[in-house]
This record gives sequence, structure tokens and C-alpha cells, in this order.
Amino acid sequence: MIVIVDYGVGNVGSILNMLRVNRTRARLSADPAEIEAADKLILPGVGNFGHGMEKLAATGLIPLLERHALEQGKPLLGICLGMQMMTQGSEESPVPGLGWIKGATHKFSIPGLRVPHMGWNAVRPVAGARLFDPAPERPERFYFVHSYCVRTDDRSAMAAGCLYGQEFVASFEVGNLFGVQFHPEKSQGFGKALLKRFAAL
Repeated sequence: MIVIVDYGVGNVGSILNMLRVNRTRARLSADPAEIEAADKLILPGVGNFGHGMEKLAATGLIPLLERHALEQGKPLLGICLGMQMMTQGSEESPVPGLGWIKGATHKFSIPGLRVPHMGWNAVRPVAGARLFDPAPERPERFYFVHSYCVRTDDRSAMAAGCLYGQEFVASFEVGNLFGVQFHPEKSQGFGKALLKRFAAL
């Protein structure tokens, strides 16, 4: 069972629908018992970093999520803001992040670059990235909507890069922790396949 963590931030209905299209057992929940029993978790999110962290903290679920991800080693996928919140922090807010991933979130700052980065873009997975097709017939393209992106000095954490004025982390993978900056639930066939691979971990 996959549980999408419901903390009041994110387009969770679309994620749930995509999982159900894949015939994946999934539910949206803020119930500690259901989160505790989940095989895998998805941490969604859209909007402001500080607001997202404050909303998540207000649920009292952070210790439970840390036990699931850091102690029990169960798979956890952060989507968009959810991915950013797994880092140490963001230029968008003084509120610290969860700190599970070494790195931080920065605003696109190249002069003349249109922000937010919005629309379809190709990603370039690294060899062995488990959420991506190891031998795609064509480049995998996903739908992005974001003004901030994750940067990390740990190149081994990058599962896929994307180019938008600069290379940024489109996806990271550190053990059982996964993050995607794009929205798989809006990415049609490529997103459907990615969520199916996550469910099969």
C-alpha cells in the first residue's frame, strides 16, 4: 500500500488517480496508523517552501515520516515541493527543511531566464536510476512548474538532470529516498511509468 501524505499542500487527487490507473493500491491519509502501516509513502507539495514545512510540522507527522524513511528504510518519494522539503533548506524561506538530503533549494537566477520553468522538458537519467527507463526509445519528458531547484554537491545523489538555463537536479535517489522536481501525475505516459516503477520497488 502506498500512502500519499495529506498535510494540506499539493494536488494530491491527481497523484491518487494516476496510481489507481496503474492499479496500485493507494490512499490519501494523515492518519498516523495508516502512514505507519504503509509500504511506501509519497510526500507531495506545491507552493511556498516555508508554508509547506509549517503545514507539515503542524500535523505532528515528521517523526513518523523520519522513522519510515530513515530508520525502517521504506521507500519515500517527494514530488515537486515535497522533493525540495527533503533538503536542508531553501532560499525561499528561513524555515529549515527536513535535512534528509545534503543540498538546498535555490531560485533560478540566470539573467533573462523566464521563471517559473513551466512546461515539458526532457530529463537525462544517470545509469542505474531506478525510477527511469534504463533504455528508453526516446527521451523521457516530464511536466515542470517551479521557480526553485535543488542543488547538491553530492553528484552520486543525482538520479536525473534537466537543462533550463543551467543543469539542475530533476530527480535524486539516495538509498530508499527519491525526489522528482517535475509532476509525474501531469506527465502522461512517462509519469505513469515512473509511478509504476516506484510502486514496484
